[in-house]
Amino acid sequence: MLTYDDLLPRARSLTRPGRRAILGIAGAPGSGKTTLAERLVRDLNGAGEPWATHVPMDGFHLADAELDRLGRRDRKGAPDTFDAAGYAALLRRLREEADGDEVVYAPGFERVLEQPVAGAVPVPPGARLVVTEGNYLLLGTGAWARVRAELDEVWFCEADEEERVRRLVARHEEFGKSYGEAAAWVRGPDQDNADLVAATRDRADLVVRVGAGGPDGPGTGPAD
Repeated sequence: MLTYDDLLPRARSLTRPGRRAILGIAGAPGSGKTTLAERLVRDLNGAGEPWATHVPMDGFHLADAELDRLGRRDRKGAPDTFDAAGYAALLRRLREEADGDEVVYAPGFERVLEQPVAGAVPVPPGARLVVTEGNYLLLGTGAWARVRAELDEVWFCEADEEERVRRLVARHEEFGKSYGEAAAWVRGPDQDNADLVAATRDRADLVVRVGAGGPDGPGTGPAD
């Protein structure tokens, strides 16, 4: 059984002289992907210059106005409610411009507004490792297949199912839904997406099993 401390040298080892590495962290909604990615980047950087940068997939959500036009807003978060081709293109650009001297800007996601925000995530020229996370990094259909081709490794973040659902309901409540609305969304669209993501687990290079306390809490432990 690996520990969190084993993940740090594994992430560092992905980089090579003259190239930028991209590490993907996949997993179902509420599995702890973002928390793990943020902790890895924080610990890899320490107090020095940004050596690692976090670029979330959520910046490629389609805007609500476009989802309304397409008739997909009632299942926001499904694979076809993202700009997968745009995400793959950004990952390729991050790799190809590794030796440049300009900042590459990635979109972010504002959870209060539930909307993508352009140019919100700067990737400095000195960043040697990009940690990106999202649900569908291992999906092999459509433009999502291009995403996997740009990633050096993909780790699959896996949490106890009861704890994952609890965290997800709490997140939806935090950002404006009532408990009933949150629970219904988690049992409906979110669960459909979680089932789809779970089917991609075997394509990961590493499975990171997260305990009830999250990556910082008790019970954390990755396993091959």
